[in-house]
Amino acid sequence: MSNITNKTIKDGVVIISTEGYFNKDLGEALKELTDDEIKNGHKNFLINLENSKIVNSIGASILIEIIEDLQGLDGSLNFCNLAPIIAKTFKIMGLTKYCETFENEEAALEKLA
Repeated sequence: MSNITNKTIKDGVVIISTEGYFNKDLGEALKELTDDEIKNGHKNFLINLENSKIVNSIGASILIEIIEDLQGLDGSLNFCNLAPIIAKTFKIMGLTKYCETFENEEAALEKLA
């Protein structure tokens, strides 16, 4: 099962943890959550993928939609705790040109907060 397991806000950064296969269902849940948080005035997001070991093409396309939404707001979508295969996939797809990846939440918050 794929789902969002946690959402917290630290220093203005919305931190969202996922679990399971990052597919259409998880992507749509994340998009809905980010849309809600954008309406609440948040524009910087950190997605913790520690418990998601694979992202499919539909999940990645939804991430691109979120990145595009945030670019118009001068916001950012960032990732931490990526499995090596996800990091490689994001690089191949060019996602890392538009978002930052971090080793862990602490490293991300040092830079983003």
